[in-house]
Amino acid sequence: MTDADIVHDEDSPATKVSDWKGAALKQGGVTIGRARVRGPNKRPRKEQVAIRYSPDVLAAFRATGRGWQTRMNDALREWLKTQQAA
Repeated sequence: MTDADIVHDEDSPATKVSDWKGAALKQGGVTIGRARVRGPNKRPRKEQVAIRYSPDVLAAFRATGRGWQTRMNDALREWLKTQQAA
């Protein structure tokens, strides 16, 4: 079912982002998390692409923990600097 397939009336109005502010995610009556809303993209904007890397390269970056994609981007940027200087 898509959003277009859902009929919204006074008994089931469409929700807004503000409706979910502070919402708690519960499972079996136990709070397991809080609903979060993603903020605006940070500067500079990045472009999403599909790319394939060798498993060992991905494993090495992923092993460094959260932020591995940013570190990979920084490593590629540094490599570009060395290529432009040559």
